[in-house]
Amino acid sequence: MKKLLLLACLALPCAAHAQTINFTTEDYAPFNYREGKEIKGATVEQVEKVMAAIGVDYTIEVLPWARAFGLARTAPMTCVFATAHNSARDPLFKWIEPLLIDRNILITRKGSGVTAGNLDEAKKYTIGTQREDYTETTLKEKGFTKLDVASDFNATLRKLLSGRIDMMPISELYFDKLKADQPVEMVTVLSAQPMGIACEKGFPDDLRAKMQSALDKLIADGEQKKIFLKYGMNLSD
Repeated sequence: MKKLLLLACLALPCAAHAQTINFTTEDYAPFNYREGKEIKGATVEQVEKVMAAIGVDYTIEVLPWARAFGLARTAPMTCVFATAHNSARDPLFKWIEPLLIDRNILITRKGSGVTAGNLDEAKKYTIGTQREDYTETTLKEKGFTKLDVASDFNATLRKLLSGRIDMMPISELYFDKLKADQPVEMVTVLSAQPMGIACEKGFPDDLRAKMQSALDKLIADGEQKKIFLKYGMNLSD
């Protein structure tokens, strides 16, 4: 009987690892977005390849960013991507990275008359961002006080295009795509940061290590760069 109990206890970690990993993300093309019933994007494809390499079941759900981020803070076996890794967020999660290295820039609507040669000059304007988005924290840390916080990226973009806000921060990589479709222009650089997969603090360490190893191989083999080229983005080495 004691041997059976010991075997059962030894089997528990394996059973825990057999659980499905639940990924959350937001609608932020071309990185992660919903197209009909499919979830696509440059970071989505990386997550799919990582999970295929380690052979663990998973789900991906597109949610408003605050909800996606909050679930990864509190729900076991849950990870959110693509999440900016900064000093404030570092202790909140276990990390697998980088899905990309990106600069965040402040943009405005063409013809708005908004100009700023640096961040100090930008502080006189109303800046839009999203609740629980890392840019909200970044803006506050850099001394911005005139903030308009929306529920998601698309809501902020609508406010910018309608003139309700003066500027908004976005990924520089995404800006290359957005400016082809919308009347927007760059004002100045806000920050630079790695973007990764952020997992709930109780996430198994050995599983995180396997995911990191799979992502490292994806990068070393040149697959990450190929994925970004597929979505029309050029990543510098």
